[in-house]
Amino acid sequence: MVKVVESTVLDAPADAVWEVIRDFNGHDVWHPIVANSAIERGWPSDRVGCVRRFHLSDGSELREQLLTLSDADMAFSYCLLDTPVPLLNYVAHVRLAPVTDGNRTFWHWESRFDTPPGREAELQEMVSREVYAGGMTAVKLHMGLEAE
Repeated sequence: MVKVVESTVLDAPADAVWEVIRDFNGHDVWHPIVANSAIERGWPSDRVGCVRRFHLSDGSELREQLLTLSDADMAFSYCLLDTPVPLLNYVAHVRLAPVTDGNRTFWHWESRFDTPPGREAELQEMVSREVYAGGMTAVKLHMGLEAE
């Protein structure tokens, strides 16, 4: 099993960052690899169990299901249902925490998944850099913050 963990600190209050990332269907607004996204069955994007179907900029289609959502904890988890990339049994967790020194936000994003034999390092790097680190940088830019 592969584990990916990325974290960062944003120079913005946790509530403001949560407002951006809380929308399970909003990643097409800020993530550069997501071209479009829609929630299936017309469900609201904050309903646990909803499924988002989205396309990446290369045309690939993915489906992910929201497993948990907590406004009190500023956290959610989701799993991959369909993907052209062999990320098997993929479950991810996202959480924010206030950093009181400077009214900033700590953002933690992690996942665990299986891969075909021999592809562990390649797929771990792809998820870590392209999805998580790329997404964190994109949120900073979307919010008008300086990205490192």
